[in-house]
Amino acid sequence: MYGRWYSPHVPSPLVAASYLWSAWIFSWLAAAVWSGRTVSRESVGDRLGYGLWLWVGLFLIFVQARRMPSWLFTPIVPPWAWLAWAGVGLAGAGVAYAWWARLHLGRLWSGAVTLKDGHRVVRTGPYALTRHPIYTGLLLALAATVLVRGDLAGVLGLPFVLMGARAKVALEERLLMRHFADDYARYRREVPALVPRFW
Repeated sequence: MYGRWYSPHVPSPLVAASYLWSAWIFSWLAAAVWSGRTVSRESVGDRLGYGLWLWVGLFLIFVQARRMPSWLFTPIVPPWAWLAWAGVGLAGAGVAYAWWARLHLGRLWSGAVTLKDGHRVVRTGPYALTRHPIYTGLLLALAATVLVRGDLAGVLGLPFVLMGARAKVALEERLLMRHFADDYARYRREVPALVPRFW
């Protein structure tokens, strides 16, 4: 879609976004070994409850045209170079924010809904801005990737991702409320879940 705006020697925004996501996936998986011992874990049913939404959404956002009906790739966003590159920049900012939160959480991090050995309510760094800053960053990056793609498939995929993230956040909040009751209830009152309150 954006290829006609660029020299063959310069990557398109879509290619740049794919490099960004590839780097995030490999670095995130490599860092997964840096995690504490799990003492409580979600059930398979709970994981399916949010996972199906997420996988459908991610499939639509990242699917290639040759594998799906052509109408899914109807352009929605104007093919302006500056807009596509702005999307790449926003995706990079979202990934960087998620990594800040991941590093700040340290060994308490898990890709699943779990409770780690020595778990506590973290309220510093990005966790002073939102209760789930990793999701904040990744949702921003995914929305920006939809902007870079600019087609119907990406636009349709984003609500599925949002529904999956909402379900996973609710699951995590219930787990933390059970174990940290008053501390987490106060944290919930004072800090928003996903969108920072800068005012």
